[in-house]
Amino acid sequence: MEEQESSQSEIDRLRAEVERLQREKNHAGTAWERTLLARHEHRPYTLDYVERLFQNFSEIHGDRRFADDPAIVTAMATYHGHQVMIVGQQKGRDLKQRQHRNFGYAQPEGYRKAIRAMKLAEKFSRPIICFVDTPGAYPSIGAEERGQAEAIAYNLREMARLGVPVIICIIGEGGSGGALGIGVGNYVLMLENAIYTVITPEGCSSILWKDQQHVEACAAALKITANDLLSFGIIDEIVPEPPEGAHKDHNAAAELLDARLKPALESFLGKSQGELRDQRYMKFRKMGAVARIG
Repeated sequence: MEEQESSQSEIDRLRAEVERLQREKNHAGTAWERTLLARHEHRPYTLDYVERLFQNFSEIHGDRRFADDPAIVTAMATYHGHQVMIVGQQKGRDLKQRQHRNFGYAQPEGYRKAIRAMKLAEKFSRPIICFVDTPGAYPSIGAEERGQAEAIAYNLREMARLGVPVIICIIGEGGSGGALGIGVGNYVLMLENAIYTVITPEGCSSILWKDQQHVEACAAALKITANDLLSFGIIDEIVPEPPEGAHKDHNAAAELLDARLKPALESFLGKSQGELRDQRYMKFRKMGAVARIG
């Protein structure tokens, strides 16, 4: 009997040690390892969080100019009793969905739909919650012909002027201007295994070395992880993930995000339009500040 208890105790100890090592591996992963986690095909996307955290979801379609872009989801919803506007990038779970969502690469009409929804939210005094998860804006000829760069630039300006709280959640990939097109807010949350970068490690390697053999070094040099970005003041808070990563447990990932999102949103609800604009302006004004000597 004592031998059985001793054996069971040893098994429990070994299991706990395996779990601890797994947690350390996930938490101390390299920038490239986190990039792979951020892109994991089973990682929760915008609609996975919407399903678990929001009620009364009512989607808004179209930019009123050209078309509807399924790569960006906009909707009115209820969040802990608050009437909010959701704007999020959606990649799609299987091949058919990914083709429909263009793998999360938004086109100009997607960004114009997003800002249309945000201005509608401002009109009705609804806070805005944005979910960022895209490799980047779609770089096709058609997208450029329809004003991809102008659409993103317009969003940057108009989001800076919004008179309602804007909370940004970086849940997977935050790719360059494609992410920034819905990424100007009062408070930026970032999941611990998400990335936020001006260029992909592959793109950086291609430019500097003309090959794909240096992606790990590029990922480290680009400082794309949540810890790096928090230290630079680019983001405001890191959202922990389940021990084995968000892709392993969508429900736990949603609960962990909810625990940070709710207080972040409510901390801005009592502020005036002027206070929200000023806070947002100063937040971005401080980024990239340098010290002058002499």
